[in-house]
Amino acid sequence: MADVVKFDTIRSLNDYYGFEHLNPMIAVGHFRGALEPGTVTFEFGLYAIYIKETKGCKINYGLTEYDFDEMSVTAFAPGQKATTTVEEGMEQPRWTVLAFHPDFLVRSALGSKMSSYGYFSYNSNEALHLSKEEVDLLGAVLSLIEREMKHSIDRHTRTIIISHVEVFLDYCLRFYERQFFTREVINTSVVERFSNLLDGYITDEIREKGLPTVSYFADRLNLSAGYFGELVKTSTGVTAKDMISERLVTAARELLNDLSLSVSQVGDMLGFEYPQHFVRFFKRRTGRTPKEYRTISAN
Repeated sequence: MADVVKFDTIRSLNDYYGFEHLNPMIAVGHFRGALEPGTVTFEFGLYAIYIKETKGCKINYGLTEYDFDEMSVTAFAPGQKATTTVEEGMEQPRWTVLAFHPDFLVRSALGSKMSSYGYFSYNSNEALHLSKEEVDLLGAVLSLIEREMKHSIDRHTRTIIISHVEVFLDYCLRFYERQFFTREVINTSVVERFSNLLDGYITDEIREKGLPTVSYFADRLNLSAGYFGELVKTSTGVTAKDMISERLVTAARELLNDLSLSVSQVGDMLGFEYPQHFVRFFKRRTGRTPKEYRTISAN
């Protein structure tokens, strides 16, 4: 059974890893120690972004090799858990962490935009892999944060640190978008599988299982919903939700062309629980009600 470690405060994180405690709300730590063999589950009450060094390890995406072997990034938000295992003889990890308490962002502009950083909900196997230039950029921003943490606290301290944290998070967002593009081969495969799964779902499963959801297909493809959604949007220019809706509209048009079926029957066949929900959905997507569509198609 795995040991459980809770990081509810910055102090608890600093004490666990032996980092210097400079600020009760934020920490930048560089781990260069040794971990005992075993399995540990970490429960986060903080935001934490780990930059793990993986030098000498090439990253392969499909048939293409990319030189993003310097570091990888994984991010965790309050309420999330992560389990790590250290085996006997394993090379000791070297990493840097930026951690901050959610209360640090109260009444700040960054606090109101944290939901835009979707990578906090990505799985560990969806980590961000960095080039040497990207490593240097993130390292430079972390140095600014550390410098300000060691500066005498004044009325500007919190504002300056938060602004640096926002720059750091924005860079991670940019680099993730870069990664979606550089993984074009594997991303295309995922989108094709999604498209095939969606067609099969609408044809064979929708009446029994109900309306398809983004999370359903993400789970089938072994991806987090957030990562899957960004991957589809970057690869196709439209969201996974919109792709689902467009396929439903196409299927609805085909069924509505069969005049032996009532509008209610068509809605039921497409997984809508109530006929009025189907009517609203169809009009929102096409600008016409199902009956109006039939009238125009008949002319």
